[in-house]
Formats: sequence, C-alpha cells, structure tokens
Amino acid sequence: MLMLAIFLALLTMICLNMPIAVALAVSGVIGLLATEGLDSLPTVALDMYDGSTKFSLIAIPMFVLAGAIMNAGGVTDRLINFVSALIGFVRGGLAMVNIGVSLFFAEISGSAVADVAALGSVLIPQMKKRGYSAPFAAAVTSSSASLAIIIPPSIPMILYGTSANASVEQLFVAGFVPGFLGAMGLMGVAYLFALRYNLPVEEAFNVPKLRATFIDALPAFSLPVIILGGIFGGFVTATEAAGLAVIAAILVGLWYSEMDFKHLKRAMLDGGMQTAVVMLLVAASVLMGGFLTRAQVPQQLAQGILDLTSNKYLILLILNFFFLVIGFFLHSAAAIILVVPIVIPLINAAGIDPVHFGIVVTLNLAIGQQTPPVASVLITSCAVARANIWEVSKINVYFVAVLLVVLIICTYIPIVPMFLVEYLYR
Repeated sequence: MLMLAIFLALLTMICLNMPIAVALAVSGVIGLLATEGLDSLPTVALDMYDGSTKFSLIAIPMFVLAGAIMNAGGVTDRLINFVSALIGFVRGGLAMVNIGVSLFFAEISGSAVADVAALGSVLIPQMKKRGYSAPFAAAVTSSSASLAIIIPPSIPMILYGTSANASVEQLFVAGFVPGFLGAMGLMGVAYLFALRYNLPVEEAFNVPKLRATFIDALPAFSLPVIILGGIFGGFVTATEAAGLAVIAAILVGLWYSEMDFKHLKRAMLDGGMQTAVVMLLVAASVLMGGFLTRAQVPQQLAQGILDLTSNKYLILLILNFFFLVIGFFLHSAAAIILVVPIVIPLINAAGIDPVHFGIVVTLNLAIGQQTPPVASVLITSCAVARANIWEVSKINVYFVAVLLVVLIICTYIPIVPMFLVEYLYR
C-alpha cells in the first residue's frame, strides 16, 4: 500500500510539471519518513552528496566539455569535409555524411542532444539547400545522433555503470560494435531514400581531395584515438580518458587557431546546466534507492518475475518492452537512475551479464529519444530544421526500425556486443 502511495505521489508531481529530480527526492524522503521516521532526515543531505560525487561520474562534465571545445575549435567542419570527400560521391551523400560525422562526433561528446545541436546547425541547412526535405534532414540528424549514446563514450553508459555497479570501460567496449552496426543500417536506409527520391550526388570521388581533407582532419582524429585507444588498451579509466579528451580538444583547437570563444562560452554554460540536471537526478535517486532497498522492492520484483519464468531470454523480452515504454516518457538519465537499481537483482538472479544488459538498456533508451511525447533528441532536431515533429516521425520510423533490429540482435545474440569484452577483459 505504501509503495502504491509513493508511486502515485511521484506520478502526480511529474504530471504537475515538477522537475523529475525534485519529484524523485521528495518521494524518497516521504518513503524514508514512512519507514524509518524522523531519524532518517539527518543523513539525507549526506547521502545525496555521496551519491553524486562518485569518481566515475566526473567523466560526464568532462566529455560534455570536450565536445563543446571541439565544436568551437573548428574540429566539426574538418570532420564534415573529410567524410564528405570519403562518401559524398554516393547518391544522397550528404545524408551519409551526416551519419558518418555523427559516428566520429559521438566518440567525443557522448551526448545525443549535443550531437544534434552541433552537427544539425551546420548540416541541416546544407541538406535543405541541396533539395532534401526538412523532415528527412531532421530524421537523419536525429536518428544518427542517437549513436552518441551507443558508441563510447556515452553518458547513459556512465550512469548505468554507476547505478548497476558495472564496469564503465567494459560498457564502452561493448557499445562499439552495436554503434557501428547501427551506423551501417542508417546509411542503408538513407541510400534507399536517396534512390527513391533521386537525391543529389555531392561530388565525384577525388583522391587528392580525400588526402588533403584527411591530413587537415588528422589532429581531430587524435581525440577518438586517445579516448578509445586508452580505454581499449587498458591504460586509462573512462574518467581519466574524459580528462585527457578535454586536454586534447584544447590542443587541437589551438592547433587550428579557430577557437570561437563566444560559442565556447555558450556551449560550456549549456553543458554545465546539462551536467547539473544529471547530477541532481543522481543525488535524488540515492534517496529513492535507499527507500526501495529498505522496502525490499527490487528483491520482490525479481522473485515475482522469476516465479513466472526463469528463462533469461523471456526475462530480457519483458524488460525490453518495459524500457521501451518508459523511454517514451522519461529522459534516458532519469530512466536509468530510476529503474536500473530496481531490476539489477533480477538480472543477477537470472544469470544475465550486467554489461550485456547495459547495452540492451542503452539501445532501448536510444530508441526512446526518437519517440514522442518526450523524444528530446527528435524535438531538438525538429527545432533546428524547423520541421513538424509528426512529419519527421513518419520518416524517422524507418530509421528507428534499424535501431530496433540492432536491439534484437544485441539482446538475443549476446556475442555481438560482448566478443570484444570477452577478448580484452575476460
């Protein structure tokens, strides 16, 4: 009865447009008061502080900052030029360029919204100028930006690793193959659209131009090498790699001598606000997590589902459906922080690898970013393209289908995301 009252209180506060972090904290405090009385209040602030100051969480503002510096320092333009020279000769090449650049940008920023804001503001106007419809340009940009939470580094992966007590480094390694598969699938769909609507070819393949753009972009390529090479090689942790990424982004920006400090200031402020929201969610989740643990809710949930079935693939099917549904209504950070601690006992009891499950959760939330009503990435892309969200969604459904296929593959063929983890760490 108490759990029902807490849940209804939380739902009511969210429906009243109260920030999720505040609603979560208030609900957690109410639960603690109901179970432990006033004696629980003196430790509330300390618990929130401890929960939001974990070492692994430092990587979040660092990756956000690295992405901001990269975008303000002329790195984005060079990546676009190189990818355009590499695949621009294909029909619908600019859509391919959009997806390809997202692949690189995702490896630095770790944020889908940052990806849309940075790349969309440059590529969407260019796509519209070359005859691409605004809904198509927005759909390509939005879906490709979701690669930012699949390909390492990924802010949702960091949050999942913290919530599930799983290795962030192994999550990053496991996300590489699904992200690559997703990119190839999105390019395939974009090419089919290009054939159907006779979208333009950008330019003929030119080896000298490819060589020149590659050399020009070479310092920018050092960023993913530092991040992924350091993590894959076991030289640095994810948090340390985030710090190195910031230093490298500054050096690359100085190398190009194109630092837009006004743009950088605005991006840093936006990144700081984004980080603050995430950290407040993490802090609030500690209170709710403490209440749920004392009420034995995760254990009861695990036992209830295990009484229905002990087949881990059926359990994964149930959880996939669950995360897809909540992804429609909750931001990825909120969904992870609120739900993952509850289902982890079930995952452990069913014998599911927490790293494998982390990839499944991340893919579900990547799809949630593309599905209204919340759809933070889709809405941002629509705003940049000045396109109607429903018109964009009609096209975007084909790109979302690709992400669903990748989700099914990664869920039921665990070796696809896990073979690099097995090879490097186990």
